Amino acid sequence: MKAIVIENPGKEYRLVLADIPTPQPQSGEVLIKVSAAGLNHADMSQGEGRYPPPPGAPDTLGMEVSGVIAGLGAGVMGFKTGDAVCALIPGGGYAEYAVAPAKSVLPVPKGVSVTDAAALPEVHFTVWTNLMDAARLKPGETVLIHGGASGIGTAAIQLCVARGHKTFSTAANKEKCDVIAKLGGCPINYKEQDFVEAVKKETGGKGVDVILDMVGGDYIQRNMSAAAIWGRIVNIAYMSGMQANVNFAPMLMKRLSLLATTLRARSNEEKGAIRDAVLKEVWPLIEAGTIRPIVDSTFPLAGAQKAHEKMRSSGHIGKILLTM
Repeated sequence: MKAIVIENPGKEYRLVLADIPTPQPQSGEVLIKVSAAGLNHADMSQGEGRYPPPPGAPDTLGMEVSGVIAGLGAGVMGFKTGDAVCALIPGGGYAEYAVAPAKSVLPVPKGVSVTDAAALPEVHFTVWTNLMDAARLKPGETVLIHGGASGIGTAAIQLCVARGHKTFSTAANKEKCDVIAKLGGCPINYKEQDFVEAVKKETGGKGVDVILDMVGGDYIQRNMSAAAIWGRIVNIAYMSGMQANVNFAPMLMKRLSLLATTLRARSNEEKGAIRDAVLKEVWPLIEAGTIRPIVDSTFPLAGAQKAHEKMRSSGHIGKILLTM
């Protein structure tokens, strides 16, 4: 089958189309004939040699796909050959075929194309487990989402708004802020506004209850300032750096929780529990049109290098997909 392989791993990595063996589903797995694969920043980190796949996962990039089931491993129940699905996978998505644990597979929601469905798994698994499981977001609480125009950001805003939360979100320019507003969020242009001052002004000085952050760096301290008493701050990445000089006094005074999680290396059982919650709580909202996949652009599989260059430029809004 055709797949993307990494040449020259490191800062100058190259993504090249090559022929590799077609994977075969093992017990508890399904084989998917891939229609589209979603890009994630973790793919770039893996290309640079900074984020190896978990043990047993393919070296091929790609952590989410959509397509149709082409084969079933032993013991798989609830799916059949020909089903249109999307899936979270530990790797191997940049290819014509990919293997997925059945516990991480979801049906393509009604009203969503098979291609666009590739924009759903990673963002909604990530958003649900971090906002609902880790941060324990409760009804009526306020939320701050950093990187609101990203795939995760647009999904998080839509979910929070749909569940009745006042949702603030940061972005770098007017175009991205306009998208946040259209999704029902309260945009903050972080190049023109101090997000700490903005959320305090809009919450009467209280701050926000939950913060979802992928920036890190100096945001670690500033998030503490923006958080309300008993606030929860969840980091899912540290794109501006994993180190910071931090004054932890606000943690004590406000009784804050500072959390950080990853998703890729979790067990199939953990991912299955998240899948079940997403299927129950999020999929009906997608099928009702309340939440929709936000797709910035698509590239053919052979254009993976250009797709990565676009993601690196940070000019996209929503997800970037590779199509087969």
